[in-house]
Amino acid sequence: MVSVKDKAEYLVMFVNEFAKRYQLTDIQAYRYLKRFKAIDFLEKEYNVAHTQSFDDMVDAMSGYCQRYGGALS
Repeated sequence: MVSVKDKAEYLVMFVNEFAKRYQLTDIQAYRYLKRFKAIDFLEKEYNVAHTQSFDDMVDAMSGYCQRYGGALS
């Protein structure tokens, strides 16, 4: 069973990596990811997502957000 702490720590680290890639603050990155449903996806698919590299997941979530109207690429 996945602990809430593990999932929360992963999401914080992911948001930080996403923010670095796109030169955003952590808050801007979180709001973008939340608006375009990536946070929901990562919460639901944590068991698979956390086994991938952050680089790969940032790429994947960038594309995911674009499908929901996000403009970062």
